[in-house]
Amino acid sequence: MTQKTLDSLAVNTIRGLSMDAVQAANSGHPGTPMALAPLGWLIFSKLRKHDPQNPTWIDRDRFVLSCGHASMLQYALLHLSGYDVSLDDIKNFRQWGSKTPGHPEYGHTPGVEITTGPLGQGISTAVGMAMAEQHLAARFNTPEHKLFDHVTWVIASDGDIQEGVAAEASSIAGRLQLGKLVVFWDDNDITIDGRTSLSMTENVLARYEAYGWHVQSVDDGEDLAALEAAAKAALADPRPSFIRVKTIIGYPAPNKKDTSSAHGAPLGAAEIEATKKVMGWPLEPFYVPSELDEVRRGIVERGQKARLAWEEQLAAYRKAEPARAAELEVALGTGLPEGWDRDLPVFPADPKGVATRKASHTVLNAIAKAVPGLVGGSADLACSNLTTMDGFADFLPGVEGVPRNVAWGIREHGMGAAVNGMALHGGVIPFGATFLIFSDYMRPALRLAALMKVKTRYVFTHDSIGLGEDGPTHQPVEHLASLRAIPGFEVLRPADANETRECWKLALEADGPAALVLTRQNLPTLDRTVFAPAENARRGGYVLRDAEGGEPEVILIATGSEVSLAIAAQDSLAKKGVRARVVSLPSFSRFFAQDAAYRESVIPSKIRARVGVEAGIEMGWEKLLGDGGRFVGMTGFGASAPAEVLFEKFGITAEAVEKAALEALGRA
Repeated sequence: MTQKTLDSLAVNTIRGLSMDAVQAANSGHPGTPMALAPLGWLIFSKLRKHDPQNPTWIDRDRFVLSCGHASMLQYALLHLSGYDVSLDDIKNFRQWGSKTPGHPEYGHTPGVEITTGPLGQGISTAVGMAMAEQHLAARFNTPEHKLFDHVTWVIASDGDIQEGVAAEASSIAGRLQLGKLVVFWDDNDITIDGRTSLSMTENVLARYEAYGWHVQSVDDGEDLAALEAAAKAALADPRPSFIRVKTIIGYPAPNKKDTSSAHGAPLGAAEIEATKKVMGWPLEPFYVPSELDEVRRGIVERGQKARLAWEEQLAAYRKAEPARAAELEVALGTGLPEGWDRDLPVFPADPKGVATRKASHTVLNAIAKAVPGLVGGSADLACSNLTTMDGFADFLPGVEGVPRNVAWGIREHGMGAAVNGMALHGGVIPFGATFLIFSDYMRPALRLAALMKVKTRYVFTHDSIGLGEDGPTHQPVEHLASLRAIPGFEVLRPADANETRECWKLALEADGPAALVLTRQNLPTLDRTVFAPAENARRGGYVLRDAEGGEPEVILIATGSEVSLAIAAQDSLAKKGVRARVVSLPSFSRFFAQDAAYRESVIPSKIRARVGVEAGIEMGWEKLLGDGGRFVGMTGFGASAPAEVLFEKFGITAEAVEKAALEALGRA
């Protein structure tokens, strides 16, 4: 049987499986998988370097289906190319417990590199994957040993290209000249509401040319030879590549192709039968011809051969470059070398103190020297976030050295997605930074980071009304609560410089995404001979200073800059004979993850008089404060004035904490 015939069989199989799976589930998106079957098959069977039996091999080509609603394309490709996705898995499409959920999910299905579905996220995350490859190649490759030399392949839809995050990330990719990023744009001219001309008339190819990409066009998505030629031309160009592929959604369904009705609903039994007749295909549901078994074996064998050759190269590298090979092993593991935190700064007590963003800069630079895989930067706020790693190379084309400092530009959402991509790729510890208020701009990427459980890190500064004169547009009030509401997303808000050090350690060791939330204004550096050690912050919450003279009557619980207010209130209450305990709570999620006995030792259930103090809204504090608690914080937006004036005007003061404590005790 000729290769052309085998390719045709595979393409028709993908189309048949896509129609049948969506029909069986009575939900899904059949049209795009049908249209993209030739392109997908070309990528998996010929273009892509991958080992289906070892889907996490670090030098594999990545594949990102940015239009995640077309998931049946990916599942069919995984099945036909030898991944651990069976025909029964495909028959169980979109069902409880199956390997084939409605949209691809990272960590759930073997061979799925990224969770996609929210449009624009896939193509944008792929930019980070290509950045990670570039960093690792610069760090570990030698003239004799090219350990990192792989491509990130992306299929993106009209919807992906319309999303703003794609524009941000594509602009970044063009500036960085990510030559191993290849994006196929599925130009089918259809969205859910109808033709794309309803909402989109710009010249997309010209836009990508303006971004600095290499641009091509394939007018027939059924033409495998033309698609392959375009891919080869893309790989030969030093720029990121954008290839327009003209397809017909739902092809070759006789009545529903090229219509929006083929996008997001089953074709129906009658249309499936008619389509299979057009294809010359058996009407049997989920039909896979036996002739493709040999093709599958061939893909697996080629993948194994490529991986084994790479492993031989790695063995030679270990002999020739033992020190760098040892670094590589760490990079591909936790990324944290032994003793990485041994020489982190210890800050002396200082009542004038330092802003936690400035303490963070000192800690970050100490970490950067010990952790060479730390890569990241700020969304055009490096001088405010203080996130530059001094003395290390910028992530720019032609710069000598290993690129580490990234100037993301004013592209918070693109930054968030690319940071996800670097973490998904592996081998680097990525971070992004901006003002806390602008975490809103990157929330979809933050949510996906938590959903995928990837180790992304964020530095969010200017964390409250404490940033002062810039006013309410820049003063976050609901953001702490909002970020804490994301399952698996750790929010770390330290109370002073030494807690900042401990929070950095927690962030780097966290199993999922973690954010440091830091102040613009100075905070006193606490005297740890008087207060509990900052290392206690590792448990999320701890007794910073207990009441004197007996068991506490009231518990003052605070985070970040407001811990100092709780301390001042404690002192004032003591003069009135009221015994108060101060609890510093840098991480809600980590504290609630402690065992019940520890939590009880910090916030005893029998002590109902409690005061929460935070320059944000009360949402999320209910579990800590209970029925008898009071909250000192924000109930609306801020204003433009010096920070000290704002805290006074909005009633976030030591006096207000003291008053709330007395009210909680019934002594007001």
